[in-house]
Order: sequence, then C-alpha cells, then structure tokens
Amino acid sequence: MESKQKILIVDDDPNITELISLYLNKEGYLTKFVHNGNNALKIFQTFAPNLVILDLMLPGMDGYDVCKEIRKMSNIPIIMLTAKGETFDKILGLELGADDYMVKPFDTKELTARVKAVLRRYQPRDDKTKQVVVPNLTINLSNYTVIYFDEKIEMPPKELELLYFLASNANQVFTREQLLDRIWGYEYIGDTRTVDVHVKRIREKIKKSDYWGIKTVWGIGYKFEVK
Repeated sequence: MESKQKILIVDDDPNITELISLYLNKEGYLTKFVHNGNNALKIFQTFAPNLVILDLMLPGMDGYDVCKEIRKMSNIPIIMLTAKGETFDKILGLELGADDYMVKPFDTKELTARVKAVLRRYQPRDDKTKQVVVPNLTINLSNYTVIYFDEKIEMPPKELELLYFLASNANQVFTREQLLDRIWGYEYIGDTRTVDVHVKRIREKIKKSDYWGIKTVWGIGYKFEVK
C-alpha cells in the first residue's frame, strides 16, 4: 500500500495552519504544522515531508532563512504563503528556491490545486527500468543488481535500496531519520545506527571513486556526492 505524501505547514497563525491541514487531510495528505521558523527546521528533519507550505513572516527565523536552510538539505517543493505580495518579495522567494508563491488572503481550493500541481512536477518519471548509472557503477532497482567495474556485487535488498535512493537523489543531504523513513518505512522502530551500519557495508563493497561516493555530512546524515 502506497504511503501518504506528507506536507509540513509553517505559519505563525494557528487558525491558518489548522484550516490548511483540514483541507489537505481531506485530500489524503498527511500533515504536520509548526508556528515558528526554528522549530520548522527541526520538524523538517524528523518528519521528512514531500512538500513544505511556508509563511515568510515568522517569529524567530523568518521564512526566507528557513527556505535557505531547507535548500541546503533537500530540493523538495516549497510553496511560500504570505501577506507580502510585492513583486520584489515574490522574486526573492523564488530565487531562494521556492517552487510557488501565494499571497494571503488565499482560497483553500486554489492552494490545494497548487499543492497537487507542484507535487506532480516534482515526482520523477516512472520508467520501466529504474536504474542509476555513474562512471563504473550501475544500480538497477528493477532487478536488484549492482554492477561495479563490470562485476556483479552481491548486496541485500535494504543495502541496494539505500544505495539506489541516495544515488537517484545525487548531491542531496538526507538525515538518518529521513533514510529510515524512506527505506525502512515510516512506522519502523529502530536505531538510526541501522543506517550507519548499512552505509558501512555498502562502502566496503563499492569503494569511493574520483567521480562519486557516499559522503558523511557531519551532524546531519549522508549524501551521494557526484562531482
């Protein structure tokens, strides 16, 4: 059964967050909301949303800074929702990495439609053959094979799935909690060291090359770095 897509709502007005959450829940999305910028980043790392709806005028860290910090970790879609409707504000928001920009007051049906549209654009194509190819390495999720320097590498399913997920999202940083969520499932109850063990085993089987490698991002998690 396909898991629900998750949306993080960041706004200092509880009435707005509850209203948006209500409408999105009716559309089948799993939502979580937070009312200040600093907490937004903490929740982002543990909740691992598929999309963020972000207000700009927040207590603590403002929405612009939240957007910049999220972009350091992920390229997931961000819709800015704010009372600041000047052209300069819109341009700045989009330049910082937002995918869409809505001005308050807003129509909940329009917001829901934009959420769906942005998520459709973000989702990768569903090709028949799911594989990632980089110099001297091919990871094929369709038949669960890894070819390294023309040799087939034996790799258990979770190791292969973790490697494929990181490689198919090259240069994106993921926390251990996000990787547990994506590979082992949202309801998985386990220690984040599970991720460390699997990464260690993968590194033992495929050595880092001059072009790519699984890089540890200290204090955060891992990324598949492609130069």
